[in-house]
Amino acid sequence: MSTLIVGASGATGGLFVEQLLERGQHVRIIVRSTENLPDNVRNHDHVSVIQASLLDLSDNEMAQHASGCDALASCLGHNLSCKGIFWPPRRLVAEATRRLCRAVQANNPKEPVKFVLMNTAGNSNRDLNEQISFAQKGVIGLLRLLLPPHVDNEQAADYLRTEIGQNDGVIEWVVVRPDNLIDDTETTEFVVYPSPMRSAIFDAGVTSRINVGCFMADLISEDDTWQQWKGQMPVIYNKQLETGPAENT
Repeated sequence: MSTLIVGASGATGGLFVEQLLERGQHVRIIVRSTENLPDNVRNHDHVSVIQASLLDLSDNEMAQHASGCDALASCLGHNLSCKGIFWPPRRLVAEATRRLCRAVQANNPKEPVKFVLMNTAGNSNRDLNEQISFAQKGVIGLLRLLLPPHVDNEQAADYLRTEIGQNDGVIEWVVVRPDNLIDDTETTEFVVYPSPMRSAIFDAGVTSRINVGCFMADLISEDDTWQQWKGQMPVIYNKQLETGPAENT
């Protein structure tokens, strides 16, 4: 199985790549620079590195890079700096999602291709009636006005929900929503829910980046996990005193 990954040089993306390699998967990554790639990834026999600026690639180049891949995944995000938050490209995640999907559709594969998008628990799944407090709605409204990355995440997920939908025939998708990301060196037990069990603004949970990478790798490599979550926006937390029964661990 081969997976095309964008955002592989990021803090979560790199861990996700390592998780796939541990499962014996083949990985194709598009990165602007190889400087942040560890040697065990850069020199791995199952890794193909494409050094390019993603949004500068032509449609034909995108289709070529996606050709032959069983899955695509995006771990793209904005750097937490003034330039990363407010300077172009403000719609990096949404535009990358749209162009990757178009590349898959142009190739017209015989079997549906999986698309896994890393997103955020602060983004609601508008396919469901997720309960959000009035105060949180107010804060989210301010984030939409003041922080372009939040709108970018919303638009990326909305493209999969509304443009690709549930019956595309070529692309199947899952949007993974971690809460309050932290660093950890080892995978730990985690829980996954269809919707947030906590307020992402006022009572955020904790999700380690390595657990996000593990869950995303499970989605791609384990058909049962994929069938359970395809077409949904699961929320992942490190296992702790969460309320309600978990859908997956």
